[in-house]
Amino acid sequence: MSVKILVDSACDLSKEQFQTYDIDVVPLTVHLDGNDFKDGETITPEEVYDAMRNGKVPKTSQVSPQTFKEIFTNYAKKNQPLVYIAFSSELSGTYQTAKMMEREVKESYPDADLHVIDTKCASIGYGLVALRAAKLALEGADANAVIEMAAYHAKHMEHIFTVADLEYLYRGGRVSKTAAFVGSLLKIKPLLHVDNGKLVPLEKIRGAKKVLARMVQTMEERGVDLKNQVIGISHGDDLERAKQLAEMVKEATGCKEIVIEMIGSTIGAHSGPGTLALFFLNAEYK
Repeated sequence: MSVKILVDSACDLSKEQFQTYDIDVVPLTVHLDGNDFKDGETITPEEVYDAMRNGKVPKTSQVSPQTFKEIFTNYAKKNQPLVYIAFSSELSGTYQTAKMMEREVKESYPDADLHVIDTKCASIGYGLVALRAAKLALEGADANAVIEMAAYHAKHMEHIFTVADLEYLYRGGRVSKTAAFVGSLLKIKPLLHVDNGKLVPLEKIRGAKKVLARMVQTMEERGVDLKNQVIGISHGDDLERAKQLAEMVKEATGCKEIVIEMIGSTIGAHSGPGTLALFFLNAEYK
């Protein structure tokens, strides 16, 4: 029986991609106006960004243990291999919860072919890892081969991103209140990346136009085999700038494919509208 790929909604893939590559998705939860919503199912990213623009502060929470237990038990009963490719353990407790439920289900189904992988990735960086694994699974690869491929892409996935307003990162505890105030005052745009699953500042750039050029330059410095890669771009409800960045990337690298998606509610609730992110491998594409 073919390997099934499971992801959570922080991968920011589209419904069309889930269907095309036979990927199952489990939603994280968004808390807004005293209500709980399922990310991508009962609330859209646009609704979250509009709320943030109006001064509201949405919160998010991980997938529940019971949800994972039900999913894993279902696959164990069917004796179908399942690989859950998870959102970074440094940004959410979802991976740890899934591992706990994997162990619990295997107590009842010791032969269950269940696997939980920590990508240490987020947004479309995470999504590209899942897509590569799903394509391999559709080709008939076994669970070990799928896991090996996912691990390779996760290990080498670069995340380079910027935010429109430092206030949102301040609310999430990523920068100090003083830094957020001074940055906004001076029109400073932070350039950040993900290091071992954590958000880490790289440098500060004055002016929105310079940020895009520096993102592409950083990609050229860090990327390997860029021409043959699938490169990812995600945006916080700013498709125009995402397309602008994509054209700059194509011109610089001659890459064959760029995936552009909106940053979903889970990550967008912390990064805010106007966020722009670029994802690529720092090793040969496989």
